[in-house]
Amino acid sequence: MSVDQRPLAIFLMGPTASGKTALACTLSERFPLDLVSVDSALVYRGMDIGTAKPDPATLARYPHALVDIRDPSQPYSAADFRTDAVPVMQQISARGRVPLLVGGTGLYFRALQQGLSDLPEADPATRARLADEAGRLGWPAMHAMLARLDPATAQRIGCNDAQRVQRALEVIELTGRTLSELQLGRNHAHFPWRVLKLALLPADRHLLHERIAHRFDAMLEAGFLDEVRALRARGDLHADLPAIRAVGYRQAWEHLDGDSTPAEFRDRSIFATRQLAKRQITWLRSDVGARLFEPDRPDLPARAADAVQLFLGESGGLQHAKPSPA
Repeated sequence: MSVDQRPLAIFLMGPTASGKTALACTLSERFPLDLVSVDSALVYRGMDIGTAKPDPATLARYPHALVDIRDPSQPYSAADFRTDAVPVMQQISARGRVPLLVGGTGLYFRALQQGLSDLPEADPATRARLADEAGRLGWPAMHAMLARLDPATAQRIGCNDAQRVQRALEVIELTGRTLSELQLGRNHAHFPWRVLKLALLPADRHLLHERIAHRFDAMLEAGFLDEVRALRARGDLHADLPAIRAVGYRQAWEHLDGDSTPAEFRDRSIFATRQLAKRQITWLRSDVGARLFEPDRPDLPARAADAVQLFLGESGGLQHAKPSPA
């Protein structure tokens, strides 16, 4: 019987506001883990409050790779993430430590472990035509069109998720094949790490919704709108950039355009964050290889640590553990 000699890695996944960062930092105190962010918004510099980015003191004590690596004017994709993450993980493994990838961007985790589909490049003319059509019909109608052409993809995408609906329809027009069909043929290259997947999955959505609301109110108190005003004042950013389409930033941008009252802005932002969490939870439930943990249980750190200790101990990884602080 062959023994899996691949180096180890840990994925710590969960919906927004589920406590992933705090748990990752706690685990890194006890085990030889180096943190790597898996978050499509934390890559952007100057977007700190609305992304719930760990504060400078936390990042100084618990460095996270792949945070603050892009300007908001620069799009960042799953392919970019995979290109950046693999060498970072290789460097961590070469030091005799274990990469702990922590975040909520499921597409990035999937791209990293399973590879990427051979999808066509974006076509500006096709996108512009689809946007014009959506302007006449509305994105729910475009989603209904997608549901007729590619039911599997439409089921995974919200009816108002303009970016993803547009991309799925664009792929059909450019290739004559559906996105779900092309994704079945993605490159399943051998992933060079053996992975333990830990997923924070709340049993009580009400508690998660409360945390989302409280966290957003804390963001407002911390100056979130001033942060967005500073981004707008640069003059080179616009609402169609991936950075500005991030949850909370899109609603703040529209609010500063005069499209909502303060109360409407708050409600829309919290609702959008809840919808994001719902999509993240749906994705996590589909990952049959993940160990599920209830984030609201007081024994979460101990239970997660037991899983990590077993995983590392099986391969002799514990000899590199750094001591816990006094």
